Amino acid sequence: MTDVDTDTSGFFDDPIINSPYEAPTRHHDLEGGRPTGRPPIEARRRSAYDTPVPGAKRARTSTGPTGDLLDEDTQYTENPIVNRIRDEVTAWRALPSPESWGVTPTTARLLEHWRKSEWDDLRPFFCQREAVETIVWMTEVARANKRYRWAWEHVEAGNEETNPGLLRLALKMATGAGKTTVMAMLIAWQTANAVRSPSSRRYAKGFLIIAPGITIRDRLRVLDPTDPDSYYEGRGLVPTELVGDVRQAKVVIQNYHAFQRRERTSLSKGTRGALEGWRGEAVTTQESEGEMLKRACGELLGMKGVVVINDEAHHCYRSHAGTAAIDELKGDDKKEAKANEESGKLWIGGIEALSRRSDVRGIYDLSATPFFLRGSGYGEGTLFPWVVSDFSLMDAIECGIVKLPRVPILDNMPETSDGKPIYRHLWEYIGRKLPKKGRGKTGAGSAAQLAQVPELVTALRSLYEHYRETFEAWERAGIEVPPVFIVVCNNTSTSQLVHDWIAGYEVPETDEEAGYTEKANLPLFANYDPHGRRLPVPQTLLIDSVRIDSGEALDKPFRDAMAPEIERFRQERARREGAGAGDIGDEELLREVMNTVGEKGRLGEKIRCVVSVSMLTEGWDTNTVTHILGVRAFGTQLLCEQVVGRGLRRQSYELQENGLLKPEYADILGIPFDFVAKPTKAPPTPPQN
Repeated sequence: MTDVDTDTSGFFDDPIINSPYEAPTRHHDLEGGRPTGRPPIEARRRSAYDTPVPGAKRARTSTGPTGDLLDEDTQYTENPIVNRIRDEVTAWRALPSPESWGVTPTTARLLEHWRKSEWDDLRPFFCQREAVETIVWMTEVARANKRYRWAWEHVEAGNEETNPGLLRLALKMATGAGKTTVMAMLIAWQTANAVRSPSSRRYAKGFLIIAPGITIRDRLRVLDPTDPDSYYEGRGLVPTELVGDVRQAKVVIQNYHAFQRRERTSLSKGTRGALEGWRGEAVTTQESEGEMLKRACGELLGMKGVVVINDEAHHCYRSHAGTAAIDELKGDDKKEAKANEESGKLWIGGIEALSRRSDVRGIYDLSATPFFLRGSGYGEGTLFPWVVSDFSLMDAIECGIVKLPRVPILDNMPETSDGKPIYRHLWEYIGRKLPKKGRGKTGAGSAAQLAQVPELVTALRSLYEHYRETFEAWERAGIEVPPVFIVVCNNTSTSQLVHDWIAGYEVPETDEEAGYTEKANLPLFANYDPHGRRLPVPQTLLIDSVRIDSGEALDKPFRDAMAPEIERFRQERARREGAGAGDIGDEELLREVMNTVGEKGRLGEKIRCVVSVSMLTEGWDTNTVTHILGVRAFGTQLLCEQVVGRGLRRQSYELQENGLLKPEYADILGIPFDFVAKPTKAPPTPPQN
C-alpha cells in the first residue's frame, strides 16, 4: 500500500462536517482511502468502492515480513449506476408536493412522516430515509416510467447473471448506520400498501427476514409488530392512522441454517442397509423441500405474497466458478472460501426454494459490505451489481452517525525499521509464534505459553493502558456502565489462552500438585479477586460457538449474583413469547449476557472485556466498545471493516449547538485498516452522558 504523507491530526480532532439528518453537503478529501488533511470539499462524495489489487509477494523474515505488510494497492472505482440513481432520487425528493411524487397515497403519507423535522423519539437519519426512498423510487416511480428503464435493465441483468430467477435490490449502509430501522421502514411501507391496495402485486404482508446467526436473529425481533419492543410504535416509525395496518404484517425471522434439510428419522447404518436391501431402493429419511419450507417459513407459505429481507446479505450468493476458483487458494484462505461457498449456497438455495412455492414479490439485501468474497468466482471485492443505494463508512463518519476508528499513539509501541507501527499489522509478527493448541486439561503453563509471543503481550498491555485511562474518564463523567475492550482471535485455542492471560484462570489439583489460581495480567478485566476467589460476576467474557453450546461460563455464583437480572430476562421472554417462562438454559443466558453488554441493569452490564473468535465479526450491537485488538489474519479491507464495525456504534445522539454530533472514538490495534493507517493522538473522551 502506497503511503500518503499527510497531516491528519485536524481530521481526527474534527471529523464531523455534516448533519446526520440532512443530505451531506461536504466531504473530506481522501487519497488512497485516507484523509489528506486538506480542507473539506463543498459537495457530497460520489459513490465509489475500493478493490484490492494484489502486489508481488515479499520475503518474510524470522520476525516478520519486509516492505509493506498488506502488500497490495487499492483501486477506487465509481459506481455509475448508484450515482445516477442517487441523482434521480435527489431530484424526485425535491418535488414540491405529494401529488407530484408519483407514489400511492399510503406511500406519500409515510414519506411525509419520515421526512418531518419534529420527532418525539430518535428521528430517522438521512441515510435511512434515502435507502428506503431509493427502494420506493425503484418500485413505484421507475417501474412506471420508461424514462428510467435503464435502472431496472441494469439490476435485472446483474441478477440474471448471478441469481437467475430472482430479483434482488441491495442497500449498502455502513455498520452502525441503522439497518434494522431501514428494515422496519420497508416492512411498514410494504404492509400498509398491501392492506390498502390488496389487488396490487407490488406489495406483501408476509416477510421472511434471514440472518447469518443467532445473535443477529435475536436483535431483529423488534421487526415483528407483535413484539413488545417493536420499532413501529416504540420508535414512532408509523403515523397513528397506519399503525393498525402495519400490525397485520406477518414476520418470520430465521437463520439461513434453517434451510438445511433435516433428517426426519435416524437410522443406523445396518438398519438402513437392511431396508434398502429389502426394498431394492434407497431409503429417504431427509425432509423434502416442502417440509423444510413449512418448518422454516411457517404460515408465510399460505400468504398471497412474501418479501424476503437479507441481513448481512454479503453471505448470500452462489459461486460463479464453484470449486474451480476455490482450488486456486491455499490454507486458511481455502478453508474460509469453502465455508463461504457452502453457507452462501444454502442461503440462496433456500430463497430459490421459497420462490418456487410462493409468490416472492421482493428481495431486499442490506449489508455494509455487499461484495463478492474470495473464491466466489467473481473478482474479490466486486460490488453486487444490484446495489442501488450507497452510504459508506466515510459518509457515516462525516455525518457523526458512527464512531471514528483510530490507531492511538501508545507508549512502548515498537516500529519497523522504516517507522511503521507493527501493531497495525500485528498478525504478520505473531501468527507463526502462537501455540497451536490451547492450555490443555490441566491449564498449567498457559501464561508461559503466551509469554512466548512478546509482541502480543505488549500489544495487550499497551492498549489496556489506554483503556484504563478511558475507564477512569468514564467514571469521572458519571457513566454507569464500563467501556468495553474486545479481542478478536483466529481460533478457539488462541482465544482461550488470551482470555486466561487477561482474566486469570484456575489450575485444577493433580496427583503431583495442589490446585491454584493463575492471577489476571490486566487487573480491570480480572475474573478473580486478589485471594484467588472467582468473582460472582465475571468482568471478562470468552465467547465462541463452543462456549455458547456448553454454557460452561455460567456457574451457580453467577446465577445467584445476577438473580434479579435473570428474573427480568425470564419475564421479558414470557411476555414476548406469550407463554410461561420455564427454565432458561445456560446457552440462552450466555447469549443474553453477550447481547446486553453495556446495558444498565441487564446481564451483560458489568462486562468490560470480550474475547472472541468469529462471533463478533457482525451483528453484535453493543455501543460501549472503545477498544479492539485483532489477533488474526486480515486478508482484505472488507474483513477489516467488518471487525472494526463492532466498535462503531455510538452511545449519544444529542446534537451540539452547531447542529452536529460530537465525535466518539474506537481505538484499534492489529487491524490493518486503510483508513487508520497512521497512529494519532488519542486522548480518552467519554461520550455525552
